[in-house]
Amino acid sequence: MYQPNPAADVIWPPTDLWSDEPPMESDWHRKQMQVLIESLESHWRDRQNFYCSGNLTIYYSLTQRKSEDFRGPDFFVVLGCERRERRSWTVWEEGGRLPNVIVEILSESTAEIDRGLKKQIYQDVLRVPEYFWFDPQSQELCGFHLVEGQYEPLEVSESGRLWSGQLELFFGVPEDRLRLLTADGTVIPTPMERALEAEQQVLQEQQRAVQAEQQVVQERQRAERLAQRLRELGLDPDAL
Repeated sequence: MYQPNPAADVIWPPTDLWSDEPPMESDWHRKQMQVLIESLESHWRDRQNFYCSGNLTIYYSLTQRKSEDFRGPDFFVVLGCERRERRSWTVWEEGGRLPNVIVEILSESTAEIDRGLKKQIYQDVLRVPEYFWFDPQSQELCGFHLVEGQYEPLEVSESGRLWSGQLELFFGVPEDRLRLLTADGTVIPTPMERALEAEQQVLQEQQRAVQAEQQVVQERQRAERLAQRLRELGLDPDAL
């Protein structure tokens, strides 16, 4: 836990700092980050005690506006805090709370730093309980949890997923994209996916209704043809 240590000669940074992150490297990175944020916020829509974001600066030093050694993670989750929008995550304004989970999406320009320097910072400075990285090119998914101050690899499940004890959810890679999954392996949908699924269900119900109506019409037509045939044979179908 971050412990403030005020001193008379400390120049406190402003408390309304804006995030100072570079733009995402590609549309793919932006969409990947967004799907993690939207799916978790949707899954925890009834919870008010967490914050998740991505590519947002985390300010954790009392004497610096930002650290040259650390920029905002691609995705991070803080537990036990107020759920509201923020310009940045400023630790000394959040009761010393630091991320519980961090995920980095690797690229050619960031992979070495994400695997090395950032991992070291998350372990030794921010003390992040769980750190994951995902390489969209090779589909490599790695995860670590803090054990006695050191990162230990998380055990990979038979299905290739990694369990987050902090989130009580899996990270997995269905259809070549990093997703959050429930304990039973169900992919957590984004609001748009949830809406599309509901729309598809409505369409399927409408199709079933149309098919049922068509079947009724066909049965009625068969009954009418049979009645007509009986009349041609001199029989009264209503008397049968």
